[in-house]
Amino acid sequence: MRLVQVLIPTGKRQAVLRVLDDEGIDYTVTEETSNRDFTAVVTFPLPTGAVEHVIGELRDVGIDEQTYTVIVAAETVLSRRFEKLKDEYETERPSDETIAREELQTKAEGLASNFNTYVIMTIVSSVIATAGLLLDSAATVVGSMVIAPLIGPAMAASVGTVVNDEKLFRRGVKLQILGVGLAIASAAVFAAFLRFGNLVPPGLDPLSLSQVSERLEPNVLVLAVALGAGVAGIISLTTGVSTALVGVMIAVALIPPAAAVGIGIAYGIPMLAIGAFVLVSVNVLSINLAALVVLWYSGYQPEQWFQSKNAREATIKRVTMLAVGILALTAVLGGVTYDTYTASVTEQEIRATIVGELEEPQYGDATLVELSVRRTDGMYPREPSSITVTVATSDGDPEPGLAQQLAQRISDRTGHTVSVEVRYLQTERA
Repeated sequence: MRLVQVLIPTGKRQAVLRVLDDEGIDYTVTEETSNRDFTAVVTFPLPTGAVEHVIGELRDVGIDEQTYTVIVAAETVLSRRFEKLKDEYETERPSDETIAREELQTKAEGLASNFNTYVIMTIVSSVIATAGLLLDSAATVVGSMVIAPLIGPAMAASVGTVVNDEKLFRRGVKLQILGVGLAIASAAVFAAFLRFGNLVPPGLDPLSLSQVSERLEPNVLVLAVALGAGVAGIISLTTGVSTALVGVMIAVALIPPAAAVGIGIAYGIPMLAIGAFVLVSVNVLSINLAALVVLWYSGYQPEQWFQSKNAREATIKRVTMLAVGILALTAVLGGVTYDTYTASVTEQEIRATIVGELEEPQYGDATLVELSVRRTDGMYPREPSSITVTVATSDGDPEPGLAQQLAQRISDRTGHTVSVEVRYLQTERA
């Protein structure tokens, strides 16, 4: 529900009240005594879904941006007459409970307004995410997402495009670029400080940490996360519900990957930095695309023909650019997905080959304990280059030649020539 206050210009009083009477809206009129160009203030409650329609009717009789219209949230309205009005708008004028265009624009501006807070919270969230990744702590990484302020700029850019507010659009884009850049830079500086300040264990390999390695090889499933975040973000904005939880969802797609890029830079791991940066880029573009498309089809474009034409052209242009960018990066994600799939299949074949070989009588009770497959560095696809096999056996003198035999059988089955190292774990039974 909303409480609307309109400052009525001189000569418009009867026209404004006629609109409210025609809509069946109860109102109060307060005389304006400041001796300016206004005669009265009219105040009336409205269902949320009725605001856009009523404001449009008032705009037609001269209540435009040159006057004052104040819309505030109303917690409760105790009136059977209001319930009747609410039922009327729900039945005769079906509504999806979305907020008015002007209210949406104001909320988007508010989400992207405080520059200093945005910068500080972005840096803090990135530093916490970096610490969480290096600690391999999922809880810490989640905590960094809660305080990340990244939902505002993404939503502001989409709203600015659809309502033809170029200033809001440019501010949203600039803040997004700044936010991602700050997150990466602060993560790199913090990770380098930890590394060269000996504040982490010497020889720590970030790729051995699950929280880091999962950002190394992003696949096409990340598109679902980013697109879902964009849709949820804009729906939360248009329906007037809290954007805090949805902001966490958007931060999921941006803050940890940006921190992973910084770690890759600090530790000199190009594949980590590149892979995570591709993930960040895809997520940023996907969030903006989803938000823009949903907002446009929610009907928030301007009513005036000229502004609507400009908004339509800008939306089509930006949707096309976002889609092309996503498709280009999706090719990389598709390659990573295919590489991950082939690596999994190859490892399964290698494991089956080793288990089959160990079942031969000459190896006694030898069993496979652990298998480690190292793959070639460089661009995708990456092939297996070396294998470390850990075997448990109670035999005092293991059968020689197992490594050579495994290398031959793996080559015959998979077509890959690999070096094989076999490690034995001696066990004793009584």
